[in-house]
Amino acid sequence: MKIAIMQPYIFPYLGYFQLINSVDTFVIYDNIEYTKKGWINRNRLVFNSKIEHFTINIVKDSDYLNVDERKVSPVFYDKELNKILNKIKQNYGKAPFFNEVFPFIKNIFTHKTENLYEYIYHSLISVVNYLEIETTVLKSSALDIDHKLKSADKVIAICKSLNAKIYINPIGGKELYQKETFKKQGIDLYFIENELTPYAQFKNDFIPGLSIIDVLMFNSKEEVKEMLNQYQLV
Repeated sequence: MKIAIMQPYIFPYLGYFQLINSVDTFVIYDNIEYTKKGWINRNRLVFNSKIEHFTINIVKDSDYLNVDERKVSPVFYDKELNKILNKIKQNYGKAPFFNEVFPFIKNIFTHKTENLYEYIYHSLISVVNYLEIETTVLKSSALDIDHKLKSADKVIAICKSLNAKIYINPIGGKELYQKETFKKQGIDLYFIENELTPYAQFKNDFIPGLSIIDVLMFNSKEEVKEMLNQYQLV
């Protein structure tokens, strides 16, 4: 079995879904500490020809809470949600697949829950299903491991709990994880090199690595499904 493990991100870039598509089982960390400056509850789109972030506002609370302990702020549903949707309408309204994609993402954005993890999990599963990715998706807290483990030790424990013989990690983890360490535990470690093929974004210069929303607006579902397989394992 091949597995991958990642933090939860809201509408992440195409490479995140390439990683999901590359494995049999994908584990999403829910019981890890929320990081303010990460990508858990924010991402990037192009508004008025400039890159801007959109954010799922959360309730102010202790900096040491896990992702599944954080709450979506009422301010998001009352004010910010409509602002985000209106910006997407204004800036992507003439995109070739807007009419197909906008109702789909609006349904995700308007999903009501006060739990941040559940909100993000719903968004990820919705996109996985939309793209017909058949990978099994699990949350980390459901696994029978010592959840106090860190780094490679935790990854190896998750692999063993799922009887996984292959672990695939984003290429950025080359400095963090060593193949020899995993091999000693009977696990083959590979890194995924994402190929983000340029596509037309109106008449603008191509900007890679934007939210999957941007990809869906400019490419048919079939084209995006082909993109899911454009990667190499090293």
